Amino acid sequence: MPNSSDIERVIAANLYLVVATTDSDGSPWVSPVFFAPLGDKSLCWLSSPDSRHSRNIARRPDVAITVFDSRIAVGRAEAAFFEAVAFRASTDDRPRALAALNGRLPPGKQLSESDLDPDSPMWLYRCDIDRRFVLVRGGDPVHKNVLDMTLEV
Repeated sequence: MPNSSDIERVIAANLYLVVATTDSDGSPWVSPVFFAPLGDKSLCWLSSPDSRHSRNIARRPDVAITVFDSRIAVGRAEAAFFEAVAFRASTDDRPRALAALNGRLPPGKQLSESDLDPDSPMWLYRCDIDRRFVLVRGGDPVHKNVLDMTLEV
């Protein structure tokens, strides 16, 4: 039976998420971003405030997020899905976010405090997760589903 540990495993195994946003007219946009979890209720990433997804977040903060490994063979996929509210992170978020992001970066690519300065070209974003879902592959013996489905956990 899928549960929270399935989501944690998918997050731990992947460095990128895909964030889906909409502009003020409702036109959708998706973007891959390097990310880190901040506990089990929040995720963070750095993005240019001028990027399309960041401009969309400023106007409409409700987002959908998917984390998955695109290299997995068809029929073996694992994925986590989230409904969340995204925003520019506060100064209070910076130390924890810096540690979380650097924990996922290789030596020589580590971020510094100045990379998170309010006037730097990249801003720190955070999303607070409202709902979490996991992929249940078709043929699951517990759910007896023929096709892939998502299950809220």
